[in-house]
Amino acid sequence: MPGKGRGLTIAAVVVGVVGLLLGFGGVGYARASYGASVVSSESMAPAYRPGDRIVFERIDADQVRRGDVVLVSEPDRYGPGFVALKRVIGVGGDRVACCTGEGTDARVTVNGRALPEPYVRGGEADATGQHYDVRVPQGRMFLLGDNRGNSRDSRAFLDDQGGTVPLSAVRGRVIDGYAVPALFVAVLILAVLLVLTGIGLGIGAVAVRRRARALVPPAPPWVMQR
Repeated sequence: MPGKGRGLTIAAVVVGVVGLLLGFGGVGYARASYGASVVSSESMAPAYRPGDRIVFERIDADQVRRGDVVLVSEPDRYGPGFVALKRVIGVGGDRVACCTGEGTDARVTVNGRALPEPYVRGGEADATGQHYDVRVPQGRMFLLGDNRGNSRDSRAFLDDQGGTVPLSAVRGRVIDGYAVPALFVAVLILAVLLVLTGIGLGIGAVAVRRRARALVPPAPPWVMQR
């Protein structure tokens, strides 16, 4: 009975291959597009504290926007191999100044407008009392930590291009929430289920072929005679 189990065999191969491609493709895409890290300092507290695990997406320089929390590699300022976590306050062409108002009412301004910053620690726009007025050059960005009293950011390097950092120094943008990790896990689970289903179909195909061979009656003795 030729062809018994053929359909199951084809289905097993197709489903298994799709599962493998989905799994390896998902892992490859995730490794190329996303990364994970652990917060190592208090500079971005309270939103990001030491020991917190973060997920970031790898982005190009032209994708950096105001308000982004980014991982920055700037060896001349932070040392080789160290990646700093900071918030983008201004990008090329922006004028960033500090501060308007007094005390907890003080605000950093961007292009003359007070910047609402609910994320800063203690509501203080600049806990050091430092004043600055910087025009951000094109291709660069002005960075601040959310913990303004304990952050080594653009304010510490104002004599070097206003403390700004090149956009090319960005290694990733932090993703808030669990949507991306959850989607990645879901893809991996689906890939595993498809592979297991393919294996199950393959086992079924083998069983069907064996059963078909067992049902074939033996040839009569005279057929064997010449």
